[in-house]
Formats: sequence, C-alpha cells, structure tokens
Amino acid sequence: MSRRPSLSALAWLLLGAAYFVVPLAATAEFSLKGGLSRYSFAAYSSFLDDPQFRETFWLSFKLALETIAISLVLFVPTVYYVHLKLPRLRPVMIALSLLPFVVPPVVLVVGLLGVYRGAPEWFIAKPEGFLVAGYVVLSFPFIYWSLDAGFRAIDVHTLTEASQSLGAGWRTTLARVILPNIRAAALAGAFLTLAVVMGEFTMANLALFNTFPVYINYIGETKAYPAAALSIVSFAITWIAMLGLLFVGRGRGRRVAQAESAVMT
Repeated sequence: MSRRPSLSALAWLLLGAAYFVVPLAATAEFSLKGGLSRYSFAAYSSFLDDPQFRETFWLSFKLALETIAISLVLFVPTVYYVHLKLPRLRPVMIALSLLPFVVPPVVLVVGLLGVYRGAPEWFIAKPEGFLVAGYVVLSFPFIYWSLDAGFRAIDVHTLTEASQSLGAGWRTTLARVILPNIRAAALAGAFLTLAVVMGEFTMANLALFNTFPVYINYIGETKAYPAAALSIVSFAITWIAMLGLLFVGRGRGRRVAQAESAVMT
C-alpha cells in the first residue's frame, strides 16, 4: 500500500514549483502585454517575422544535428570498446568527461583558436567546422554518461560473443546487435546535446558567429518585450528536449518490463 505524502513534503514541493513557475509566468505575462493595455502576440510576431530569427534558429539547429552525428560516431565505438576490452580505462574516461565542466568556454574557445591556427579557411571561418568541433567537446559529458549508462544496462560481453559465434563481424555486431540495445541511451544523449547547442552563447559570440543564442542576446539588449517572448520560446525548446528525453526513458523502461515479464512467463 502506497503511503500518502506528508504536509511538509507537499509544502516543499509547492514552494519549489512556485520558484520555477512564478518567474516564468511573469515573463510570459510581460511578453503578452507588449506595452499595450490588452494582451496580444505582437512581441512574438515581431521576431517570428524577422529573417534573422529563422536564419539563426536553423543554423543552431543544424549545428546541433551535426554535433549529435559526430559525437555518436566517435563515442559509441569508443565506449563500446572500453566496456568490452578496456574496463580499466573507464576511470580515465570519467575524468576526461569532467573536463568540459572545469574548463570555462572562454578558455576553450581561445584554446581552439590556438589549436586550429593554420587550419584551412573553409574550416575555421565557418560555424559548421569551428563551432561543431567545440560543441563536440562541450557535449562530451552528456553523450558519454548517457552511453555509459546504456552499456552498463546490457551484457556487452554476452551479446558480442553470441553475435560473433553466429559469424557476425565487428561492424555487424555494433550496428545490428549493440546499437538497438543502446538506442534509448543514444537518444537521451542526443536530446541533451540538442539543448546544450541551442543554448550555447560564449563560444559563438567570441568566435563572431551569429547563432540563435547570440540573436537572443541581441534582442535582449535592444527590445524588451520581444526579448521576453524570445526567452519563453527558448525555454520551450529546452523543455521539449527534456520531455523527449523523459519519453525515451519511459519507453525503454516499458520495453524492459515487458521483456522481463515475457521471460518470467
């Protein structure tokens, strides 16, 4: 029998919800007023009709997709090999995954400028090259921890041995045996990376690239009501990514429970 929550727990829950909801509701109310006596969506239409909004949003979204693709291609085989052959290197991977939290983005972008000195112009002068390289580093902790949790949830050795005993090679094993079992973990890392890239400002601003967070900062410095409306949109993008992560986790948990019940019966 489930126990009813205490009044103190409910009070703290309501206090925490108010801490997040009240400022968000005030921002939304401010964006809908727009300096008028009645509510309207004028502040939203002002930037939705702006070509720069569409360009910067699409650029950041495209950079997020490229970052996700490169990160998965790099880290899925790496984490798989570490769990299968080199488990002693897992503490090293954990330590490396903490570095993006320790090194500020300002230092990171300056370091990348030094590392890529002399690189081809098409790489360093375009966000698809320079920024994506930095975003792969920034998203490394989120991708790694998601994949690591996914690999620890499955029996990598048994799956690999069973696949190879049936004549499958390494590529077939990774593509047709391992990846389907860590799909939820890969999607979780992808959603987290999407949220990181869509909100990253420091690297893009210092590298002089006009991305979506840079556009948000510009609107915030020049227009009050559209800035509030754009903040709500940006917040909604982050929450959509988090809800996607939640649904992915629930879907995986439901499939695991169904598989366990099928085995027991």
